[in-house]
Amino acid sequence: MNMHDNILRGVGPISSFYGILIYLYLEKGTQHNTPHVHARYNDYEMSIDFDGNILAGELPRKQTKLVEAWVLLHSDELRASWFAYRNDGELIKIKGLE
Repeated sequence: MNMHDNILRGVGPISSFYGILIYLYLEKGTQHNTPHVHARYNDYEMSIDFDGNILAGELPRKQTKLVEAWVLLHSDELRASWFAYRNDGELIKIKGLE
């Protein structure tokens, strides 16, 4: 089963850097009670919580490290974006790595 088979509502990326796209989704299922984002790079995808824990999927090692660093740098902004999106559908874009 694809990670997106249960998507209720998805949005464009909230951030991008070094070819990596970061998305928020509202989905069915208990996993999506845990605040997290989905990172895509080429044909790879993973979901990661705001403490840097990988929940599902994988990216190449270099891109995984970049996403982990970005998540930890922006954890407060990610939480604000997650709750705004869940509560009223407002999407808050977040700056990527430079």
